[in-house]
Amino acid sequence: MPSFKSTTQVPLRQAPLRQAPSRQARGAQAEDRALAHLRRQGLEPVVRNYRCKGGEIDLVMRAPDGTLVFVEVRQRSGRGFGGAAASVTPAKQRRVLLAAGHYLATLARVPPCRFDVVALEPGRLEWLQHAFDLDAAGAGS
Repeated sequence: MPSFKSTTQVPLRQAPLRQAPSRQARGAQAEDRALAHLRRQGLEPVVRNYRCKGGEIDLVMRAPDGTLVFVEVRQRSGRGFGGAAASVTPAKQRRVLLAAGHYLATLARVPPCRFDVVALEPGRLEWLQHAFDLDAAGAGS
């Protein structure tokens, strides 16, 4: 019968596992990048992550001309399925419009408004001004 020698096993040293940022953390990072870009373009932040029942707005900004800009921030890891901008579906637009209506109801005076999208993909940021409106989202009927 063959003889087996006992060997000592030494565990391999493993690098600590780095956890990928959570979806919420990635979203906050995307909003930070969008906010910084919009500020460089002259817009001033008014509200971040405005929520109401049925909707949310990532950023509410004020343009130099006084226009209130409701911004949806979308991030994708690639251009598959149309990329980040294409992920703003009519249903998502309706939720943003609902939240915008709720927000505007809190104001004493309603300024001119528009709805923009900031689309982030690896190495790319695209700011789509006037990306949608009441009619395009099917909410104006």
